Amino acid sequence: MTNTPLKRTPLYDAHVKAGARMVPFGGWEMPVQYAGIVQEHRAVRGAVGLFDISHMGEFEIEGPDALAIVQRLCTNDASALAVGQVQYSLLCYPEGGIVDDLTLYRLADDRFMLTVNAANIDKDWQWVTAHGEGAARWNNVSEETALVAAQGPKAEALMERLVGADVTRLPYYRFVRGTVATVPALISRTGYTGEDGFELYVPAPRAEDLWHALLEAGRPDGIQPIGLGARDTLRLEMKFALYGNDIDETTNPLEAGLGWVVKPAKGDFIGRDAIETLRTRGVSRRLVGFEMVEPSVPRHGYRLLADGAPVGVVTSGSFGPAVLRYIGMGYVPPALSAIGSALDVEVRGRAQRARVVRTPFYASKVKKP
Repeated sequence: MTNTPLKRTPLYDAHVKAGARMVPFGGWEMPVQYAGIVQEHRAVRGAVGLFDISHMGEFEIEGPDALAIVQRLCTNDASALAVGQVQYSLLCYPEGGIVDDLTLYRLADDRFMLTVNAANIDKDWQWVTAHGEGAARWNNVSEETALVAAQGPKAEALMERLVGADVTRLPYYRFVRGTVATVPALISRTGYTGEDGFELYVPAPRAEDLWHALLEAGRPDGIQPIGLGARDTLRLEMKFALYGNDIDETTNPLEAGLGWVVKPAKGDFIGRDAIETLRTRGVSRRLVGFEMVEPSVPRHGYRLLADGAPVGVVTSGSFGPAVLRYIGMGYVPPALSAIGSALDVEVRGRAQRARVVRTPFYASKVKKP
């Protein structure tokens, strides 16, 4: 049995030269940290951080039936998108479980792009091409596309210096095409951190040019390259779900608090009946955010207890460098999902006290219309 070699993004050499610690992630060799997770986390919250997320996948669909196909595949209502607008959505199985979560871009009236999770690229591609038939053409542009994110309160000023257009007027979850430091890019005001920022889709051969230009231009702002470790703690403070941890094929969107991206009124889509049946019946568990009362790290997979009995597991957990608390997420019965509900986390055989709290843990700084 041979091991499949790890894939590398176009920025692999830049990470190694910068001293990043590289680790396997979703079939890729990725930087987990450079200067350290806490320092990188605080750089994003206080200044600006630069992320390589080129391992994400991008699928394009174009043709007269493109909208109808996307509507059939995705839970959200793509017809509500104007050209130049982005939408968070889900792919679901007929039974209601989640194939993947994604961002959907309307590139033209009859052309869309789906940005999917790195570990799910092959699975998602098989799913959309098998279930997205019609008068439209699918194109997997993942390998030819690099994706870089600049996130933080100083990201807007950095982008303004490097972009030929006035990106300061670009609303949240909108995009434009332009150039960033002479590199052609799709400039999207989106992110996974809770901070204002941009995600930049560029041709893979130009990724290093863009990366170094951003680092150089952002030096006066205290820009830092950011690894997967801080990306994880940043999204956790926002209670953003991570596929494979907080949501997966066993998770119904309603359990995960993602009912807001399920639009049954738009018409039929894969998983609609199962989701609506559960909506009528009621969920048996809910994804909650909790904080530790006793200081201890609530790691993924640790058991959640109530009165000594198991009631769920931690799906994500860590120290929150911006909120200065040990925080986590997990599924619990509805009766234990109310704010203030007492839980215990089993840490190395010992029950450590925790309580359900209001989320997100961190107040988002995203500029919304």
